[in-house]
Amino acid sequence: MKRLTVFCGSSNGSNKIFKEEAYKLGQKLAENKIELVYGGANVGLMGVIADSVLENRGVAIGVLPNFLKKVEVEYKGLSELILVDSMHERKAKMNQLSDGVITLPGGFGTLEEFFEMLTWAQLGLHKKPIAIYNIDGFFDDLLLFIKSMVTKGFLKQENYDMLIVSDNLDILFEKLKNYKAPTVGKWINESQI
Repeated sequence: MKRLTVFCGSSNGSNKIFKEEAYKLGQKLAENKIELVYGGANVGLMGVIADSVLENRGVAIGVLPNFLKKVEVEYKGLSELILVDSMHERKAKMNQLSDGVITLPGGFGTLEEFFEMLTWAQLGLHKKPIAIYNIDGFFDDLLLFIKSMVTKGFLKQENYDMLIVSDNLDILFEKLKNYKAPTVGKWINESQI
C-alpha cells in the first residue's frame, strides 16, 4: 500500500484517547512510508493525524473543497493540497488517490464518507480495503446496527465481511495488508433472506 485515506472528525471528541490514537496512526503511516490522504483540514482529529504524519517525516495529501478553504480550516504546510469544487468530488478524489480507507471516530461527515466508500465497494466500483479503527469501542453500536441489517435481510453477510475492524493498530495494519476483497453482489432476492 502506497497511500491510505483516513476519514475522521473535525473535532477531537470527549476522550483524549481519540486524539492520542489518531497521532499514533499518523506515526505508523509515516514509519511504514504510507502516504496519508485526508480531508485537508487543520482542526480536530484531521489536524492531529496530519501533524503526526508530517512531524514523522511522512507525506500528507489534503483534499479540500473550496468553500472550506474560504472559512480558514485549510492545513497550511501539507505535502500537497488539492482543491475541489464539492464534497462529492472530494470523496471521489480521495478514493482515486488511495489504496484503502481507515475510519476513525467522527461525526456525520465521517460516517457519510465511510458509508459512501462502503457502498461503492458493495456496488463493485472498487475492491479496496475499508477499515474501522474502533478506538475505545466508538463504533460498537454502529457495527451492531450493520449486523442487524444482515439479520433483517437488508444486507448480505458478504457485505458485512467487506469491513476490517480492530481496536488494535498493529492488527488493523496486518488485516489491511492481507485484505482480499470478497465477491459481493449488491442485490438481495427473496431466497437469500
